[in-house]
Amino acid sequence: MPPTRAQTIKGIVFDKDGTLFDFHKTWTFAAQEAASLASGGDRKLAEIFLAAGGYDFSTGRFLPESVIAAGHARELAELWVALGALLPRKTLQAGIDEVFYRLSLANASPVTDLKVLFSFFRHRGIFAGIATNDSQAGAVAVVEEFKLKDLVCFVAGYDSGFGPKPGPGMVRAFCRTTGLPPEKVAVVGDSEHDMLMGRLAGAGLLVGVLTGAGTRKSLGNSAHLIIEDISCLKDLMVKS
Repeated sequence: MPPTRAQTIKGIVFDKDGTLFDFHKTWTFAAQEAASLASGGDRKLAEIFLAAGGYDFSTGRFLPESVIAAGHARELAELWVALGALLPRKTLQAGIDEVFYRLSLANASPVTDLKVLFSFFRHRGIFAGIATNDSQAGAVAVVEEFKLKDLVCFVAGYDSGFGPKPGPGMVRAFCRTTGLPPEKVAVVGDSEHDMLMGRLAGAGLLVGVLTGAGTRKSLGNSAHLIIEDISCLKDLMVKS
């Protein structure tokens, strides 16, 4: 990646889970309870739901670009209803959102001190936003829990009205909020959904991280740059 690309960045749109938070530590229990809800407590059916959603029982990790790792509650509810879930789709979707809100917040495992990192960007005049396929309520809850409200200028979920990933709506909304052209915005995430969202919006820099379900292989064809985790962004900005 040419250094000049990082020099032009004035805003960063962060994915939430797998990017700000270690995905597997944060979401495993939430996914398990959601599958139990969908199956009515039937353990074998819940395991079928988890596997279909992208949970690999042999590794205890979620697969890259799987519905649980990269999708949203409506997609997951539709998948599980098609596989025999005991609840109607809308009811199940609402239940999944509630489980995800409660347990992802309870188990949230930040990959670094988020307040310190976001303060670093603020002091350098770089706008920061969050765009997630989790719910708006879930995104706002972690912003408040980790005291980021004064450091983040934009927060959106799949149900915020801008459309879910991989559509470009959330990045475009961030650009409207900040007044930045998309070429001065970086998108940072752990999935191809994040990279495609950024590409479709015309973002100037696409950064993949390895703290979620994504791997160097799954991100290699879409990200301009792959880093271990978001703490590496400080060095990138300093060097640029």
